[in-house]
Amino acid sequence: MKKPSAKIRDEIAKLQEQLKIAETREAERIGRIALKAGLGDIEIDEAELQAAFQQLAKRFRGGQGGTTGGKKGADDGSGATSTTAVASGAAAGSAGEA
Repeated sequence: MKKPSAKIRDEIAKLQEQLKIAETREAERIGRIALKAGLGDIEIDEAELQAAFQQLAKRFRGGQGGTTGGKKGADDGSGATSTTAVASGAAAGSAGEA
């Protein structure tokens, strides 16, 4: 049994709305965390902020095993720098969105 195209379009529209709600919820969560960390008054360029968030995402997604080693090894300095940059960026992003 095939679904009519109108029904598929309705399902797509519902999923797009669910995606929009989920993205808003995630953005608000990240913003609240940044503000709780006291980063609301730090200014940073948006491109720099984007790069810092990408580094943070890579750290927690793909390099989970490497993250533990990075904290103990030579990567610790660079990891701390990228975390600081992300923290700074998170404040600017939150202040801009809030």
